[in-house]
Amino acid sequence: MGQLLHLGHNENVVLEWAAVGRLNRVHRGVYAVGHRRLTWYSRCWAAVLAAEPDEAAPWRAVASHYSAAYLWGLLRFTPDAMHVTAPTRRRAKRRFVVHFSSILAEEDRTVREGFPVTAVPRTLLDLAIRARPEQLEGYLDRAEDRKLLDVRAVEDVLARAGGHRGRGRLAQALAIYRPDPAFTRSKFERSFRRAVIAAGLPAPSMNFNVAEYELDAYWPDLRFAVELDLFETHGSRAAFERDRRRQEELKLLGIESIRITKPRLDREPKAVMRNLATLLERRRFEV
Repeated sequence: MGQLLHLGHNENVVLEWAAVGRLNRVHRGVYAVGHRRLTWYSRCWAAVLAAEPDEAAPWRAVASHYSAAYLWGLLRFTPDAMHVTAPTRRRAKRRFVVHFSSILAEEDRTVREGFPVTAVPRTLLDLAIRARPEQLEGYLDRAEDRKLLDVRAVEDVLARAGGHRGRGRLAQALAIYRPDPAFTRSKFERSFRRAVIAAGLPAPSMNFNVAEYELDAYWPDLRFAVELDLFETHGSRAAFERDRRRQEELKLLGIESIRITKPRLDREPKAVMRNLATLLERRRFEV
């Protein structure tokens, strides 16, 4: 209601609108003007406004967590509950989730589609509290796809995070994006290398040249390679024959190799990493 007064409407007029049903209550002090049909965006706005601690000093509450993730395009689904971060605790019962943060740095706040919202690095930090590793990887992938991922900015928010519960998980998930001598050509290669690191295994060199062969993932000290197979690049009869000859010639060079397909890594990542760990450990005793 404070917005109507700030816009110059007389208080008596506003009260009259409320009496005749032109203002439809959404939350305490928050009304829909002239209708009751609220979109997801309307409900998000209503939650942000209702979480404001002081109408005279607005825009301190921001859409956050899953609401911010949806606004940034990091979620594949529309979240049911609205999530808002505000600088004061409110004990009143709300139909949305309020997260308390007494100090939200200016760099952690921005505007997206007209909404006051947590910036992408802060949003990722908040999502990391409950996200499973593969979910958090998905958020980072989508941020990268949308050119929203600034690794330095995420590292900055981690440095300021203190005891935030998402700090450790986000730092671990971010490891694959930090400056690294490994050169990867595809998301599949990055996903594989990320899975290796997350499993606590030594990181391989990527696209490593041995003789005339380029190996997708290679552990030079173990002389062990993983070829990452996509049907699109290995789907012809000629490629089938070439791959078998390649594997034989690598073996003659003293290099053991296995093949891992993207569907299998997506379907059973833990089993793939468990088997890889066993093979690397065996290889350690062979070379």
